[in-house]
Amino acid sequence: MTELNLKYEKYFRKTSLKQKGVGEFFLNQIAIKRPKILLEVGVFHGVTARNVCELLYRLHGKDFKYVGLDLFEETLENKGEIIPNTKFSNPLKNIYFNYIKKQNPYSLEAVENLLKKFKNNISLIKGNSNIILKQIDMSKIDYVFLDGGHDYQTVKNDLNCCREVIINGGTVLCDDYNLSYAPGVKKAIDEFTLSNSFKCSILYNHRFAKLEKN
Repeated sequence: MTELNLKYEKYFRKTSLKQKGVGEFFLNQIAIKRPKILLEVGVFHGVTARNVCELLYRLHGKDFKYVGLDLFEETLENKGEIIPNTKFSNPLKNIYFNYIKKQNPYSLEAVENLLKKFKNNISLIKGNSNIILKQIDMSKIDYVFLDGGHDYQTVKNDLNCCREVIINGGTVLCDDYNLSYAPGVKKAIDEFTLSNSFKCSILYNHRFAKLEKN
C-alpha cells in the first residue's frame, strides 16, 4: 500500500507510536488488511485513533467504523498500570492545553474533539477493558489494535475477549510485545497463541505481535 504515501501525524499530542517509522509501519499494517470496523483498546490522547480514521476514510470513504476504549482518566483503576507519561515536556503544548483549549488531552472530551471530523463513524467508550470488552459484539469487528493495560491478567482478558475476531478471519495487532518492564504482555500473548493454535508474527524489532488464524 505504498501508493497511499502514509504518514503518521502527531496532532500536537502524545502517542506511544512516536519513534520514527513506527507509526507509518502501523498504518501500513492496517492498510494491508483494509478493515472496515476497527477496535482500539488503549486510546490515550487519540492520536492513533485520528490516524486510523484518516486512513480508513481514504480506503472506504464514509463506510467504516472506529471503536475506541479507554479509561480516559488517571484513576485508582490504572495507578498500577503502565501508561504513557501524560505530562508534556514541550512548554508550548502545556500552554495550549492548559490555557487555550482548557482541557486534559487524556479525556473523553478532548479525544472526541480531535475526532469530530469523523463523529458519525466513531464510538468512544469510557471504561475498563476487563469489564467493557465482554459487552462488545466482537463478531462485528475485523481488526483490533490492542494497546491497553499491560498487566498480565488484563492482557489475558483482552485477548480472550478478542478471540472471536481471529476465529472469524480478522487480525489482532498487539503493541509492546517485548517490553522489558512489562513482561506480562509477552507472557499473555505467547500463552494465548499456543492455547488457541493461532499464527503469531513478531514485527518491527519485536515491537508488535500480529495474531491471526493459521
